[in-house]
Amino acid sequence: MPPFLAFEDKDPGIPSRVPLVLVHGHPFDRTMWQPQLTEFAATRRVIAPDLRGYGASPVTPGKVPLARHAQDIADLLDHLDVDTFVLAGLSMGGQIAMECAARCGDRLRGLVLADTFPEAETPEGRRGREAMAARLLAEGMRGYADEVLEKMVAPYADPEVKAHVHRMMTATSPQGAAAALRGRAERPDYRALLAALPVPALVLVGADDTYTPVAGAEAMHASLPDSVLHVVEGAAHLPNLERPEEFNRALARFLARLDGGNAGSPV
Repeated sequence: MPPFLAFEDKDPGIPSRVPLVLVHGHPFDRTMWQPQLTEFAATRRVIAPDLRGYGASPVTPGKVPLARHAQDIADLLDHLDVDTFVLAGLSMGGQIAMECAARCGDRLRGLVLADTFPEAETPEGRRGREAMAARLLAEGMRGYADEVLEKMVAPYADPEVKAHVHRMMTATSPQGAAAALRGRAERPDYRALLAALPVPALVLVGADDTYTPVAGAEAMHASLPDSVLHVVEGAAHLPNLERPEEFNRALARFLARLDGGNAGSPV
């Protein structure tokens, strides 16, 4: 058993509704999902962990592959006696969710992929992630956070949202962020996994996301056997924070379908 992840577990005790597991992106923590915890925890169990190296979870220096993050989540859900669940991940969290789907697909009721992509890293991308890991270890998080803030959220985003995102980034351990970057650089290609995914999927993306543009979300949606695509206008890489009401409405429709157990009906 790995060192336990810090997490929030909101359980209103409604067994007919499938639990929702939320996997944050880099370099954030579980508070990234606060609008979704607030919205959904009254009606279903919602679990939001801090990934290894982020938030209040322990740091593993060196390199943490996506497979290690996925195993941590599976172990946490075993500890919490969560049998089946819907898994939602954003950006790196989406790639971890894909890895989880490969490892515990028999427990998965639905997959939510937000502002993410399934392709393996390119040689150039691997070099870039290694260089960024070295930079974060040498300089810390603040300079990086200042540089990327208005790519993580749109320049026109609410100032309170910008402040929250900046706080998460600057509070992240450079050692944890660097280890995740190095592990993510070695990720596999998940396109074959998605093409054979046996459960419904929801693909979400901010209309102004430059990290994971709409065209990539459209391609991912087209490859999935059973999926819905929702483009969130007025948002960049973090539509769950930038436009939480619209994000939550799309997620609520998807969850209602899964709660009903009718995988053949449209959302």
